[in-house]
Amino acid sequence: MSASVERPADSAVDASLVRVDRHGPVVHLTLNRASKYNVLSAAMIAALKALLEQLAGDREVRVVVVAAEGRAFSAGHDLTEMGADAGIEDMRALFSTCSELMMTIRRLPQPVIARVQGVATAAGCQLVAMCDLAVASSSARFAVSGINLGLFCATPAVALSRNILQKPAMEMLLTGDFIDAQTARERGLVNRVVPPEGLDAEIEKLALAIAAKSPAAVAAGKRLFYAQQEQSIEAAYASAGEVMACNAVMEDARGGIARFTKRAD
Repeated sequence: MSASVERPADSAVDASLVRVDRHGPVVHLTLNRASKYNVLSAAMIAALKALLEQLAGDREVRVVVVAAEGRAFSAGHDLTEMGADAGIEDMRALFSTCSELMMTIRRLPQPVIARVQGVATAAGCQLVAMCDLAVASSSARFAVSGINLGLFCATPAVALSRNILQKPAMEMLLTGDFIDAQTARERGLVNRVVPPEGLDAEIEKLALAIAAKSPAAVAAGKRLFYAQQEQSIEAAYASAGEVMACNAVMEDARGGIARFTKRAD
């Protein structure tokens, strides 16, 4: 059953750019500018970021799906905002704002799944890489193609290099070449690849499997998973041990352990 989600109150946010659909504990945020290949314009970035920030505090939302209308998932930044009239400060502001969106996804307590139905290039590929999970149609393709315009995809490289191995990442960044969905899965950019007609069913299966788990454990686990990657192994184990100890005394874990031990008796 679908239900509406209240829109951000910020009058500067263009609500038409992202469609919101709620299906029980799962919220779908759909980029809704198909005629422009769902480019991550400043307005699109602002709209998506505002919605994510709103959902972060909604305890009924267990999973967020980022999807897109049309043939493209996202063609990356809006190049009309990067023309000759844009100075260095404009460029810094644009990439800083985009990075803030990506970190909003990372900091969100709920897992975020990218639903990739088509082409994802440059910052669009970055968006896929920053989501916690990704399911792609077999017709989807991926590239960090800024180098073809003389612009190395530096900010997408941050996300890409945290998903796939160094040499395949550098090859994509230096050539701008596309990879297909199956190659993206083999390299770790996406989790699953399905025929186009099976994409929604696969997303639903994955989202509901996650939504059935303890939201407190999922949120704590997501936060720890990314934090420990930036730490030494000693610090990572220390952080993980603390998170697990705190998790073990939460109500959900107490109940789960009690049910298991009772069955084992």
